[in-house]
Amino acid sequence: MANILSKMKVNFNKERFCVGLDIGSSAIKIVKLKFLNDLVELCSFDVEPLKLDLGEALRKLKATQALDSVNIGVSGLQTVIRYANFPRMNAQELRQALKFEAQKHIPFNISEVNLDGVILKDDLSDSKMLVLISAAKKELISGRVKLIESVGSSINTIDMDSIALVNAFIFNNPSFEYQEHKAIALLNIGSCVTNLDIVESGIPRLSRDIHIASSNFTQKIMSIFELDSANAESLKINPDAERANKVKAAVESVLANLAAEVRTSFDYYESQSATSVVKIFLSGGGSNFTGLNEMLGHSLGIEVEYWDPLKKLQIAQGLDTVKLKQSSNQLAIAVGLALR
Repeated sequence: MANILSKMKVNFNKERFCVGLDIGSSAIKIVKLKFLNDLVELCSFDVEPLKLDLGEALRKLKATQALDSVNIGVSGLQTVIRYANFPRMNAQELRQALKFEAQKHIPFNISEVNLDGVILKDDLSDSKMLVLISAAKKELISGRVKLIESVGSSINTIDMDSIALVNAFIFNNPSFEYQEHKAIALLNIGSCVTNLDIVESGIPRLSRDIHIASSNFTQKIMSIFELDSANAESLKINPDAERANKVKAAVESVLANLAAEVRTSFDYYESQSATSVVKIFLSGGGSNFTGLNEMLGHSLGIEVEYWDPLKKLQIAQGLDTVKLKQSSNQLAIAVGLALR
């Protein structure tokens, strides 16, 4: 489950294709990439709102997209990512020791989870190394496998959404300032879950899921303006001039709660590190409402900006570029999954 793109040295000397399937709470996002040497091309994409049963939505996608083999991600309360110092060992020894060492760091019984780990740094003091541990409840994994197989597809790789997010960012920003011994945060706001990563010098150091997201903002607007979900969502994304300030006021309490969770994570990270978070990068469909970056930046006292998950991808001819531009912010995790 846990691989970091910058740790992978893969030479694609012939065409290969990979599909990332991001199953969210309100939509399914799909990205198909073609790899040839150092070039990565976006061949196709789609965003399917979950108005239908999840299986039906996947079957609808499969009718128009190649979903024979897919990479999927998981997140939420049945998953956990931890960063821990282990005694220095090689990758094979880590595989053998992981089950015993990981129990000290994860809140689940080892027998209940699928477990994976990867060495991030092997040169810490006192013969230690930094290891990323990822765990997901077996019932969650088996449910996802059954779902994908029920529509006639198979799973190539199961990843963590937060790690896919890091992979997408590193791929699209290979020479960014995070390599200069600085820390940045990635905040991917979905419908029900917000994924947070802190990346220091190109290596993730903290990952967590926050259960304050787009639906909380929408529900607050529904309550204040007495609107149904669809109209509240529309007002959130494109408020008219007359109601724009009232919309901002309506979501202030939700934003304050989200900012408090982010700040708690920053404080924990900074208590363990000699560096501070210098910037937040936003993505996710739930981040698409006017003024969010300014409001969040003001609340946290830190610069907040959006980033493009498609920045370094070649775009295949014939794709709907208008739809792609409208959807790009939702595709970060799907891109990260496809890059595996």
